[in-house]
Amino acid sequence: MEALRAVLPIIGLVLLLCFTIAPISASILLCFLLGGVLLVVGEMFFTLGAEMSMSPMGERVGACMVRSRKLWFILGLAFVLGVLVTISEPDLQVLAEQVPAIPNMTLILAVAIGVGAFLMVAMLRMLFNIPLNNLLLLFYGVVFLLAVFAPADFLAVAFDSGGVTTGPMTVPFIMALGVGVASIRSDRHAAEDSFGLVSLCSIGPILAVLVLGLVYRPDDAAYTPPVLPEISDSVELWQLFQEGIPTYMGEIAVALLPIIVLFGLFQIVMLRLSRRQLLKIVIGLVYTYVGLVLFLTGVNVGFIPAGNYIGQTLASLDHPGIIIPIAMVMGYFIVRAEPAVYVLNKQVEEVTDGAISAGAMGIGLSVGVAISLGLAMVRVLTGISILWFMIPGYAIALGISFFVPRIYTAIAFDSGGVASGPMATTFLLPLAQGACTAVGGNIVTDAFGVVAMVAMTPLITIQVMGLASQISTRLAGRRPAALEEALRDLDENAIVDL
Repeated sequence: MEALRAVLPIIGLVLLLCFTIAPISASILLCFLLGGVLLVVGEMFFTLGAEMSMSPMGERVGACMVRSRKLWFILGLAFVLGVLVTISEPDLQVLAEQVPAIPNMTLILAVAIGVGAFLMVAMLRMLFNIPLNNLLLLFYGVVFLLAVFAPADFLAVAFDSGGVTTGPMTVPFIMALGVGVASIRSDRHAAEDSFGLVSLCSIGPILAVLVLGLVYRPDDAAYTPPVLPEISDSVELWQLFQEGIPTYMGEIAVALLPIIVLFGLFQIVMLRLSRRQLLKIVIGLVYTYVGLVLFLTGVNVGFIPAGNYIGQTLASLDHPGIIIPIAMVMGYFIVRAEPAVYVLNKQVEEVTDGAISAGAMGIGLSVGVAISLGLAMVRVLTGISILWFMIPGYAIALGISFFVPRIYTAIAFDSGGVASGPMATTFLLPLAQGACTAVGGNIVTDAFGVVAMVAMTPLITIQVMGLASQISTRLAGRRPAALEEALRDLDENAIVDL
């Protein structure tokens, strides 16, 4: 039911567009619909598998790291974990395929090293109780300083890479790692510090790609649009997906293998879980594997062509600005279909004992992503540099962080990375690329950056929720005092009358 509620709105919206102002061929529509079915089934298996395997694995590994009480071991293992989990991230592979300026492996390795380095920073923050907003202010200052000198072709891709790195493979493991490390601490900030790992790990890829842009000069940066499917019957439709499934089976197997091997070593040397606990984790890993294979097959084969074509069609209308409100509605619903968003919302509700509900988190993320999609389409239509949006956006987000409880800042910056998952990479980015092609813009500088915009606005909306909650709590605390003062001035008869 959760998977259906997440995916059906975006399918319904696309069907509405197809039958009204953005007609598409029967081939693309059928691929999209079958992709939607695989999406629902895949998300169902993935979310169940993440609960049973990725989260328990991350928590236990994190707790073991801290119990060793050896700083070199904690930092070294954090770097290795960050690199391995990032190389295995399906979102990053999808983005690398679409970036024309950088070879796939060059981009993936640069991003993986960035995540590994900043996972070490995140561990140091948790171990020494360093305020997150101070670190964010420092590192984002370095990011925007480097952005001034980086080539334009690398700018939007760098910010996008920070968003896609924190996808369905990385988020459950890294967030659970934080919970495991925090479980060893007994101070009052332990629960708050369990969040924030994802936000710091999102900075590493941005810095890594910006540095790469300063030292690397690509020979060929030509953009290759996705191939639009042409099928004549249902057998050809199934063959199209059948060809994609083995590819993603291999990719996800390679993605999960390093994590499984590392956890196996921990089990042999330190964990020694019971057979029952191990069996549950193994079954969860099978669910995770099946879910990600189906999910990625559905979005890559069915959603990328549909997103690209719809973007071209909408931007080719007499009033291309109509794509802005349509993209905002898409953004509101599409973030609910992100697999890692479910993991984040559930973990936030558990760690805060329901003070921050999964429903409130969902609404905050949806509103933030809707705004970001509207701004992203303004960029596509006008060609405005991404820095005109990113610098004020992050300035506001970092400014608010000094006035809200620490936990809201950590959750907000985590949610930004989580919201920019496979749905953003495989539907929203192609949508922007199609629109950019139709208006004759520069794909690399104008269309890329959508994922980065999706990752930015939740930082503001979630913290605004925290600010509103803080204000309402203070007002509620003042009411009893005001009532007591009012009653003190009344005589006994007046009080009896009241």
